[in-house]
Amino acid sequence: MKIALFGASGNIGRRILAEALSRGHEVTAIVRDPSKLNVENTNLTLAKGDIMNPNSVSINSHGHDVVISAYGPGLENVNPLIDATKSLIEGVKNAGVKRLIAVGGAGSLEVAPGLELVDALTFPDFLKPIAIAHREALKLYLDEKELHWSNAHPAAYIEPGERTGKFRIGGKQLLSDDEGNSKISMEDYAIALIDEAENPKHIQKRFTVAY
Repeated sequence: MKIALFGASGNIGRRILAEALSRGHEVTAIVRDPSKLNVENTNLTLAKGDIMNPNSVSINSHGHDVVISAYGPGLENVNPLIDATKSLIEGVKNAGVKRLIAVGGAGSLEVAPGLELVDALTFPDFLKPIAIAHREALKLYLDEKELHWSNAHPAAYIEPGERTGKFRIGGKQLLSDDEGNSKISMEDYAIALIDEAENPKHIQKRFTVAY
C-alpha cells in the first residue's frame, strides 16, 4: 500500500513507520522538520507538512491508500489535538482518500458500565488533560460519516518494548490481564495498527490493543 504517515518522528510514529516499512509498504512520512527523522529506506519518502493546515494535509495525503496519524501534542499543551483532528479530517477528505487511522488514547475506554478510565478515581491527574483531549477527538471521528476512519486506542500503559506479535484486540472496554494490568508495547501496538490498515476490521469504529 501507499501510506501517508503524520507524526512519524514521535515515539509511536517511529514504530508505526518501522512496521510499515518492514512489510514492504511505500510510506510518505509527513513531518514539520524532515531532518529530525534519520531513517533511510527505498520505500520511504520524507515530506514537509503541517497537520494543522488542511491544505497541507490534503496535498500530502493525495494519491495514498491510507492516511495514518500518530500525532501527539505532548502533555503541556493538549489543545492542538482537537485542531489537528479537525484539520486531518478535512484535509484527508479533500484529498479523496477514504481510509484514515488515528492513534487515540486509553482514557475514553470503559472500565465499568458507563465509567471511562479517565473518570476513574485512580486515574492520574497529570494525564487527565491529554486523555480528555483524546476523548474530544474521538467524538469528532464518531460524527464523521464519510471517511472510513478507525481510532486505535492503546492499553492504559504504552511504552517502548519488545515486538512479540502476541496481543489482544478489543472494542470500547479497557483490556487488562488477570492481575489487572493494562499494558502494550509501542512495537506491538504498531503491529496491530498496520494490521488494521492491511485488513480493515474496524471501519468507523474504535478498537484497543493490549496484552
